[in-house]
Amino acid sequence: MGKVIANMSMSLDGFIADPADGIDHLFGWMGNGDVEVPTAVDWATFRMSPASAEYMRAALSSVGALIAGRHLFDITHGWGGTHPVGVPIFVVTHKEPADWPHTDTFTFVDGVEKAVALAKEAAGEKNVVVASAKIAQQCLEAGLLDAIHVDLVPVVLGDGVRWFENLRGTTRLGNPTVVEGNGVTHLAYPVVR
Repeated sequence: MGKVIANMSMSLDGFIADPADGIDHLFGWMGNGDVEVPTAVDWATFRMSPASAEYMRAALSSVGALIAGRHLFDITHGWGGTHPVGVPIFVVTHKEPADWPHTDTFTFVDGVEKAVALAKEAAGEKNVVVASAKIAQQCLEAGLLDAIHVDLVPVVLGDGVRWFENLRGTTRLGNPTVVEGNGVTHLAYPVVR
């Protein structure tokens, strides 16, 4: 069975977005190279350094489902109906949108534990990626995360949305796998249980 992995691009001071939910300073590495990495959607073909491209291709091919929170779903407008990863998406929310037409790839779930269970079932042997700050924190506190992957970007935002804010306990992580790209260092940490 695959792993449940939280993954985000993050500034050196721990932010995954600026105060207005902007991510421009954190995702430049996805377009600063010569190697094309296509995704499941036409509007998101990445151009990365060779090291980041190899890392991204491996990551994309290993994902079987994605979990997001309602806030991320809303600010991305549901990625227009298809996330670049091209897998089933489970959105944790207390209120399902009334007029969302893309129910073939999106499932709205009330609760993190249920979202993880459904996503694992959909993913089969592949990984489940948690791509939302609050949901990742809830998964970590519930003991549902197997790994944390950080795309560390050499920028200091000073303020914004922290990835793990107000955690209720300490979580130990194992030694990271490190991949150095252009304008990013990819760090993959196993969660120690």
